[in-house]
Amino acid sequence: MESGIGERVRRLNRIEGQVRGIRKMVEEGRYCIDIARQVKAARAALKQAGIEILDGHLRTCVTAAIQSRDKARIDAKLDEIKKLLESWEG
Repeated sequence: MESGIGERVRRLNRIEGQVRGIRKMVEEGRYCIDIARQVKAARAALKQAGIEILDGHLRTCVTAAIQSRDKARIDAKLDEIKKLLESWEG
């Protein structure tokens, strides 16, 4: 099992709980600004999870490609990262 997977799963479980809480707030007709604040918090948590997952990818998959000295493999990993970053909103 890859190092850090357990922590990533725990983080995603917390985010899932946040989203369920937001749904409950909507169902209960809670104050819109309070709901919006919770949405912002959940988005921030997801952003951090994405950053940590990307960090793991850089430290494992990309590092392995570089160490292989296989230009096609390295280029493929760099292209993946480029496409991912292009798809992310600021």
